[in-house]
Amino acid sequence: MIDRKLTGDRPAIRMPEGAIDSQCHMYLPGYPALPGGPPNPPDPLPTPSMYLQMAAWLGIDRVVVTQGNAQQGDNSNLLACLAELGDMARGVGSIDSETSDAEMQRLTDGGIVGARIMDLPGGAVGLSQLEAVDAKAKAHGWKMAVQFDGNTILDHEDRLKALQSDWIFDHHGKFFVGAAPDGPEIAAVKRLIDTGKCWFKLAGCYESSQAGAPEFADIAANTREIAAHAPDRLLWGTNWPHNLIKTTEDYPDDAVLLDTVLGWLDAETMKKTVLDNPEMFFGFS
Repeated sequence: MIDRKLTGDRPAIRMPEGAIDSQCHMYLPGYPALPGGPPNPPDPLPTPSMYLQMAAWLGIDRVVVTQGNAQQGDNSNLLACLAELGDMARGVGSIDSETSDAEMQRLTDGGIVGARIMDLPGGAVGLSQLEAVDAKAKAHGWKMAVQFDGNTILDHEDRLKALQSDWIFDHHGKFFVGAAPDGPEIAAVKRLIDTGKCWFKLAGCYESSQAGAPEFADIAANTREIAAHAPDRLLWGTNWPHNLIKTTEDYPDDAVLLDTVLGWLDAETMKKTVLDNPEMFFGFS
């Protein structure tokens, strides 16, 4: 059991009307974890209705739900969550080289607008399928969210530059052994953004920060550097329900986390990051 706080004191930062959470996961009963991935999150299962309580607390009006690793390549849980949420939600699902055009259309009809590459333990589709997934995403007007150990970015830069779809470099880049604002990894992020295809997502800073809470100073410094370079290419997400957190004691206060991460941005950039940029990127009306 884990106590996920769903309400409390409002964040100091007030979200603009229509604000979008670009990164979260949700689960409904009846969708067991599949081989190859992690288990479903600890009880109580973090459902869409629980998410909506948390969203009302933070001032979030719309959401992008990402396929969880627990369900691997079966998007049924994601589709069910999107159906429950309605037009306020879009999805990022799991496809591979074997996904048919008919299945791509079924997923599109269900509100899925992007494909997830997750090249870390438990991920369903890794970088080995990058080009195949990119081709299908491009053909169906989808985006991609790409997650891997960012300290290997120079090894993958040429492949990433060649992508035809618009794509997100996920989770603050996941620089597990650190990256400096003036270092080669952040320089590579800037070059990828400058191709016109790459966006950068602020979500889950606690998963790769070397400096740690409460300030996450290393992630803050890199975020400010990228924000100064490309404020129109930032997206933000809660990363709810914080699946890597396994105890109530370690579970973050979502209002405090929002104030921390969005506080790294000036007011104009913050609005772009939570409203203008994701509205355009994910095709919200």
